[in-house]
Amino acid sequence: MIPAPFDYAAPTSLAEALSALAEAGDDAKVMAGGQSLLPILRMRLNAPDKVIDLGRIEELRGVREEGDHVVIGAMTTYADVLASDLVRQHAGVLTDAIEEVADPQIRHRGTVGGALVHADPAGDVGAPALALDTEFVITGPGGDRTVAAGDFFVDLFETAVGEGELLTAIRVPKHTGWGSRYEKFVRVAHQWSIVAVAATVRVDGGTIAEARIGLTNMGSTPLRATAVEQALVGKEATEEAVREACAAAAEGTNPPSDLNGDADYRKHLATVLTRRAVLAAAGR
Repeated sequence: MIPAPFDYAAPTSLAEALSALAEAGDDAKVMAGGQSLLPILRMRLNAPDKVIDLGRIEELRGVREEGDHVVIGAMTTYADVLASDLVRQHAGVLTDAIEEVADPQIRHRGTVGGALVHADPAGDVGAPALALDTEFVITGPGGDRTVAAGDFFVDLFETAVGEGELLTAIRVPKHTGWGSRYEKFVRVAHQWSIVAVAATVRVDGGTIAEARIGLTNMGSTPLRATAVEQALVGKEATEEAVREACAAAAEGTNPPSDLNGDADYRKHLATVLTRRAVLAAAGR
């Protein structure tokens, strides 16, 4: 299908983008990489009066180091994040997850910031962002504000980015020396996650000192498996100990039921995948 007619703006600076957004108001859609928005427009599931394309704003691209954080511009593509040694060294679980995103074509066009704001609970970047205690820099007419990952994802396809605002940067605390793993279960290659688990673990002398675990597609937003995180601390990184701690992986979740599996099936998957991810992240 062909999209309904719309006006198009391609600002070259953040200030221009915010101005265009303020002028258009609710009648505008913001486009990052376009990998989610363009299919929606083509199917006429949404018909905005104006599309504001952020693709020419170079200041929103790139990966840099700022003290104890790795900062990723919101318009940085998946492929550029994969190519970043900084991300691989200090936020390995994000690299692990992005390696599982769709195919090379989409990874070269899609952006990390666009995926996060789209906030599909089956998307692959929300859970590692939670697991890494990421901070999101949101810019609007009043300037910048920073939102913790736990407060960023509000509901299905809804985030803390408000009217007239844009996500501009993702600040990831360094987890240098932590092991990581992203376990994703799908029926066919390149599919949205049926269930996935992002785990990053710090092991000290064979004992799990700290653990962070994010769950994909186990509710209307990405979720943290806090009960498992707490249960793992102080445990030996053995299969038996990890299996026992990960039994609580599905606690507090509300996964969907659909053609790919019902809620109970997904809860079982979450337990299995969490155990696998933790063991792999711990080097077992």
